[in-house]
Amino acid sequence: MDLHSLTNTPGARHRRKRLGRGMASGKGKTSGKGHKGQMARKGHKHKLAFEGGQMPLIRRLPKRGFKNPARVEYIGVNLTGLDRFEDGATVDPVALRKAGLANGASDGIKILGRGEITKKLTVKANAF
Repeated sequence: MDLHSLTNTPGARHRRKRLGRGMASGKGKTSGKGHKGQMARKGHKHKLAFEGGQMPLIRRLPKRGFKNPARVEYIGVNLTGLDRFEDGATVDPVALRKAGLANGASDGIKILGRGEITKKLTVKANAF
């Protein structure tokens, strides 16, 4: 089978119905738009969420929550990650970024509790 040898399945493709071309066409006169009303007018448009004058769903549901502008967002680093450093090393935010353990923008670094430390380290972070 090749792309150039493909053919359409018989009856799968229909010609588009030409509108407003006489009553015998089946879509003459009003072109399938019915009589009068908003949808019969040219350039008719209504809001995507318009519900015919009924109170829209988005306005029926209560407002909830807010975005805290003073939120502090930390990057979490687990104890298993700290085990990469040499014995007696000082681990600070700069060292963690260099080691690839803390990437991206944040307000600080938080040490999380997954894993164990097997070496003696001096850890400096914003939160524990």
